[in-house]
Amino acid sequence: MDNLILIFLCLTIGFGLQFLKSFPKNGYVALNHFVIYISLPALALYYIPKIEISSKLLFPIGVAWLGFGLSFLFFYSLGKWLGWSKKLTGCLILTGGLGNTSFVGFPVIEALYGQEGLQTAIIVDQPGSFVVLATLGVTVASIFSKGEVDSKLIVKKILFFPPFIAFVMACLLNVLKLDFPDMLQSVFQKVGGTVSTIALVSVGLQLKIDKNSQHWNFLALGLFFKLMLTPLFFLILYKFILKGQGLVVDVSIMESAMAPMITGAILASTYGLKPKLSSMMVGIGIPLSFLTLAFWYWLLSLV
Repeated sequence: MDNLILIFLCLTIGFGLQFLKSFPKNGYVALNHFVIYISLPALALYYIPKIEISSKLLFPIGVAWLGFGLSFLFFYSLGKWLGWSKKLTGCLILTGGLGNTSFVGFPVIEALYGQEGLQTAIIVDQPGSFVVLATLGVTVASIFSKGEVDSKLIVKKILFFPPFIAFVMACLLNVLKLDFPDMLQSVFQKVGGTVSTIALVSVGLQLKIDKNSQHWNFLALGLFFKLMLTPLFFLILYKFILKGQGLVVDVSIMESAMAPMITGAILASTYGLKPKLSSMMVGIGIPLSFLTLAFWYWLLSLV
């Protein structure tokens, strides 16, 4: 219960800081960089060497890859049928196909499933959401903004991204059955523990609602796909078709139900793919997701 209170408290603090003149307007940028370059690598280095490699890992890894593919098929087909602009289609593919599996996902999963659940959430995020964002996400953004795909730049972004470097290092230690000394593990655990509070304050700082926007219908469709259709797809696939059971499967389905990824929205905005709509997908999607996540958590307890 205390973790759930922490989530809403940090979101409220972040939202309130928007109205504090002495606080930098772009303060969330520094917070995001701290989480990405320091907190997330620390989490990877602490948890991944301890994870037992098995076929069950395919469930969390599949969330991001299958989810993005589903988003592409859904919005590209719908866009073709209804004559949407390439920028609108690209925006919805990115924001509907990439989930907030770390900034919001980590604290929510930790609150609901504890440290063991957080280990699975890291698998969903690191080789899943991040790699999809850096490869398929950048490719889609480039194509739908009428730009050219720079494969060298994509590879460079992946290879030199701190969380990915930490992920590769941690995977190597896992394969070799090694781990860091206890003192370093304690440091990584404490530094990684800052993800929840800092990330959620950052999310609060970025919550924006444009009442005069012309995109409310597209917003409703995008959020319905991300918060309802995507987890329904994984519930049917993982629970009923593949007959998956246990904590790993439940956490994977819950992660698929997370709100749109902040970084995905930033990517869409950077490439000129309906920046206002992408911002609304995050700004409205995050608080709304707490209601839909409660629904999916309840439903998972029944099946």
